[in-house]
Amino acid sequence: MSGVGWVGDERVRPRATAVACSGPAPLGTGPADLVFVAERPGTGLGAGLAGLSGPDPGDGLCAAMNGAVPHAKIRAAGHPTPLWSVPAGDGRSAYVGAAKGVWLYAVLWPAAAGYLLADQVFLHDLAESMPSELVFGAPSPHLCPTA
Repeated sequence: MSGVGWVGDERVRPRATAVACSGPAPLGTGPADLVFVAERPGTGLGAGLAGLSGPDPGDGLCAAMNGAVPHAKIRAAGHPTPLWSVPAGDGRSAYVGAAKGVWLYAVLWPAAAGYLLADQVFLHDLAESMPSELVFGAPSPHLCPTA
């Protein structure tokens, strides 16, 4: 794990959470970064990281879903969750779906790192329980605030 972040303030519960992971790219092309974002509709964190215009996946997701099977399937909080590839900003790939009434984004750098989602991916809701040990690596450059 290379980062954890959220969007919100002390008056309201977080509207979005993000978890970053780093490791080797699946095609042996160097390092890869993956950021999972779970957010309430209209928040914009996932869309911003993916390089999409607007706060939600919008037309890109509608076009991707139009008669297509999901491009990736993960398990979120024990439930199968389909994700569709949406057009993303330069140098990255982005997949979007919904789970438990929130948008779920997987944004990967470099773009070829999207192949990581071909493996079985299991997401655990940390609001339900915390693993006994989390391993942290170097901070993700994708969750650093910009000036």
